[in-house]
Amino acid sequence: MKINLKLIAVLTVSHFFIDITGSALPAIMPFFKEALGLNYAEIGAVIMVSNIASSIIQPCLGYFSDRAHIGWLLPLSAVLTYGGFSLVGLAPSYALLLGLVALSGIGVAVYHPESFKITHYFTGDRKATGMSLFQMGGNFGMAFGPLFVAFAVQMSGLRGTLLFLIPGAVIFFILLSFLRELVAPLREGTGDHRTRVREPASARPRRRWLSMGLLILAVALRSWVQMGLITFAPFYYITVLHGDALGAGRLVFAFMIGGALGTVGGGLVADRIGHKRFVSLSLLSSVPLLFLFLQISALTSAFVVIFFVGFALISSFSVTVVMGQTLLRDRLGMASGLMLGFVVGMGGVGAGCLGLVADALGIATLLRIIAVMPALALIPLSMVSYPAGGTNAL
Repeated sequence: MKINLKLIAVLTVSHFFIDITGSALPAIMPFFKEALGLNYAEIGAVIMVSNIASSIIQPCLGYFSDRAHIGWLLPLSAVLTYGGFSLVGLAPSYALLLGLVALSGIGVAVYHPESFKITHYFTGDRKATGMSLFQMGGNFGMAFGPLFVAFAVQMSGLRGTLLFLIPGAVIFFILLSFLRELVAPLREGTGDHRTRVREPASARPRRRWLSMGLLILAVALRSWVQMGLITFAPFYYITVLHGDALGAGRLVFAFMIGGALGTVGGGLVADRIGHKRFVSLSLLSSVPLLFLFLQISALTSAFVVIFFVGFALISSFSVTVVMGQTLLRDRLGMASGLMLGFVVGMGGVGAGCLGLVADALGIATLLRIIAVMPALALIPLSMVSYPAGGTNAL
């Protein structure tokens, strides 16, 4: 079965627009810090609320999606995501800021399990490659989010977030235009693995769930690293490297664009050498790059090294989604929700905890702690029982 490039392209574009807000929020936190007088713990709490709203509920939505096929979830996600985020710059108080961030996050939560499940049906026999193309859109969105929001803030201050209504309208109409084709597999039951997979012995489902739990732990640690860098590397850039707030936003862009480019090749390589092996290489190579970032003092070098950190760390993102879908191949929506929502939500919780560490020990110490976390993620990953080729589950 071949990849449906047209519909994957549509989904990739929609993923780009939805995930713009994911990195735009951390990029403007230095401006909110000044406008609302926030400390690092409060900044971490904003990111935590965003990720809990956008992520923790995803497994529940995925569970529901596996049982009730609702065709209008994707357009609804665009309305909620951009309806909330476009208003954050108008928030006069910390409480209202948290509420708008939560609303936008719910929109993201609605989008991801449904879109990753739908994408699975169009990837053909090259799951990691097809999923990496789709995830490339999200990673590029995360990369360009800081640039878009920096432009908006330069134009109109924090009120410039209203400009995000424009991409919100674009993605809403794109999803409406292709909605019938996108949801056709859900109506027809195409790719429904429950009708084709032979149920293994009773011990094997337990083994799959154990492996899924270990995989979730490993990916959650990776998510702590990613969200920690997106949230606090800008402050390291400002306080330690003596850069400015706009440059800090561009640092996040460099990190995410590296991740986007890494994702493109990651799926291709993973389909060749094996999914689990590729994820291990991704985590292992991130550690020396993170320590190298902490040794440099030149601003230009910081951009170069953080680019390669993103390239190495995020390149395995779509591969771990495929691993989760392979382990729980009869519950694609729930698998997607767990590998996206739950682990990213854990990253948001981690950002809140890391904010406390930053207040207590300083940004430089926090970044050193973050640097060793990919190595810790290798421990549960090594215990995941997963087929070498990644095509046949346990």
